[in-house]
Amino acid sequence: MVIVTKDSRKATGWRVRVIFSIALHKNDEDILYQIKSYFGGVGNIIKERENSLVYRVYNLKDIVRVILSHFDAFPLITEKRADYLLFSQVVKLMENGTHLTCEGLEKVLALKASLNKGLTPVLKAAFPDIIPVIRPSNLEQKIPNPNWFAGLTSGEGCFDISVVKSRYVEMRFRITQHTRDEGLLLSLIPYLGCGHYSKSKDNNYGQYKSSKFSDITNNIIPFFKAYPVLGIKAQDFEDWCKIADIVKTGNHLTSAGLTEINQIKEGMNRERRTEDAEKEVRTGDAED
Repeated sequence: MVIVTKDSRKATGWRVRVIFSIALHKNDEDILYQIKSYFGGVGNIIKERENSLVYRVYNLKDIVRVILSHFDAFPLITEKRADYLLFSQVVKLMENGTHLTCEGLEKVLALKASLNKGLTPVLKAAFPDIIPVIRPSNLEQKIPNPNWFAGLTSGEGCFDISVVKSRYVEMRFRITQHTRDEGLLLSLIPYLGCGHYSKSKDNNYGQYKSSKFSDITNNIIPFFKAYPVLGIKAQDFEDWCKIADIVKTGNHLTSAGLTEINQIKEGMNRERRTEDAEKEVRTGDAED
């Protein structure tokens, strides 16, 4: 992120900050601490909302020494790389102190205008003549290795279950992204050897989905057993596999098997997170 806010103490009247951040559900707190440790302990982890935590690095020297060094060596892919390239140009302007001049500030704003969601309404009103730089294009949208995809799934994937008409059990593996990364989701079809892609009604988001049971058991489950997801998503995957075993034996067609599936399903995904939150509240009340 590039943050530009009013500051009368600055010669330009504006303050420029750069921030690298990763936000996750609070149940995945351990992943954020692993990332912080991996980056040599730089940055802080704070509570952002009731159920989420965010890891942030905002010290300019740390961003140059640690964050840029890492992502220059291990490039991002898809449109996130375009954001990174614009972000890194702002960092370099700040390294040289260029952002402290009016001309330099305008260069920062031209870069920010093409980064993420662009300029805020306040900045657009204050700088109506800013022309956004051309956003980097023709970026790689090919999955570099299976561990990269396992990491993407840890943050963005979903292993879920649908029980229809009390007997039909549909298992689904899904990943949803903005349509600007349509190429990435389309590449999952040949990469995993199954699934299909569809867009939301408003065309803002696209989704890769694999729901054919033979594809789940022959392609999806073996992949993630070989390249595990991390955090609470790993628990969802484990429960998902238990349900696959029940379906594979045909026990989902029995009352006992269906009851077991519904019990497992009730503890997965959002239900698992809600249950953990309720446990936390009960524990806190007991301690009080």
